[in-house]
Amino acid sequence: MMRQVRRGPAVPPGQRSYGNPGPAAPPYAAGVPQQPSYDDGQGYDEGAGHGDYDSGYNTGQVYGGGRRGGFVPNDNDPDPELGQYRPRPNWRRRIKWITITLVTVLVVTSVATYFWADSKLRREVDLSQVIDRPASGSGTNYLIVGSDSREGMSKADEQKLHTGSAQGKRTDSMMILHVGDNGDTLVSLPRDSNVTVPSYKGSTSGKVYPARGRQEKLNATYAEDGPTLLVRTIEANTGLHIDHYVEIGFQGFANIVDAVGGVDINIDKGFKDKWSGADFKAGEQTLNGQQALAFVRTRHAFAASDLQRTKNQQKFLSALAHQVATPSTILNPFTFYPVMGAGLDSLIVDKDMSLWDLASMFWAMKGVQGGGGTSLNMPISGSTGGNLVWDKAKVKTLVDELNNDQKVTVSGN
Repeated sequence: MMRQVRRGPAVPPGQRSYGNPGPAAPPYAAGVPQQPSYDDGQGYDEGAGHGDYDSGYNTGQVYGGGRRGGFVPNDNDPDPELGQYRPRPNWRRRIKWITITLVTVLVVTSVATYFWADSKLRREVDLSQVIDRPASGSGTNYLIVGSDSREGMSKADEQKLHTGSAQGKRTDSMMILHVGDNGDTLVSLPRDSNVTVPSYKGSTSGKVYPARGRQEKLNATYAEDGPTLLVRTIEANTGLHIDHYVEIGFQGFANIVDAVGGVDINIDKGFKDKWSGADFKAGEQTLNGQQALAFVRTRHAFAASDLQRTKNQQKFLSALAHQVATPSTILNPFTFYPVMGAGLDSLIVDKDMSLWDLASMFWAMKGVQGGGGTSLNMPISGSTGGNLVWDKAKVKTLVDELNNDQKVTVSGN
């Protein structure tokens, strides 16, 4: 409510209101009219206790908001105190700086990820120790080896994964992946393949051992002197130059599968195997690390034994590569980094392997499964003493086509 104000005597015309008589202000003077006084004891002097009607009035706060008359401007209205328009937000400039910031973060993250991943690669195989090598052909040839290494496994792990506790390392699977311009080709080399052991340089002794025409199973050469003798033997028996070497053990293989969240695969016919722990029904299913290891190791459940196992290995590795390369894995950091970490910690590669080479290998394996390439076993003509004998004529044609990066016409068993 407005406080009552004591009124004094009427003011004669021409005199000032609320005060002593004085000259009347000119109606349209050039200057500013003199303001009335409020402290003469007859008006609105707050200090005199006569009322506080004027409280807040001269500051523009009577009708709210801290601005005269409660006026609240928007971006396009003039500011009544500043007497000018507020500038509109410069969205083009904001978007530019947001884009620059995001690109900078992406570049820094990518570079950091590259160096992190590159530092984790275990470059332990020196292919320069391999002697008498054939000339390089067109395209790139990767030798992919699955070993029965139990590195990093506890007794409980060995029992869970049905690996046994054998000492040393042997090869459970060997494949050559050819990456070229005319389709990628995945060739499995059965571990029981009969080969001639060539002359070679010892990986630890440095001594050159002459050839004696000795016949062995292919996986025995790996057990004898490791990756370099295996590469030397394959090159000598095929004439195909191996550019890169990749090896993974039991535990690492299972860890990668678990890190990617399992691998989807279609099993044509169910099978069981007490040796590997396999127990599968036919149909689409997702295999975890333990199941995947049993799937790729099983051979006793098949009449074709190792030949059927190599086909299962090809099928699963292609499916694994496809799963790793999906957007849900690559674009999700909570999946991508665990998968990368598990894979890079598990792989043993040659000293010249780069991350680009490794990525090219995985993309090629994915392409083979997607119908963009060919997969086959090394052509077999028969067996001798339990060893599988390669079909020399077909092998020569296959190697010539790979060396010349031509479309493969040879079929395997």
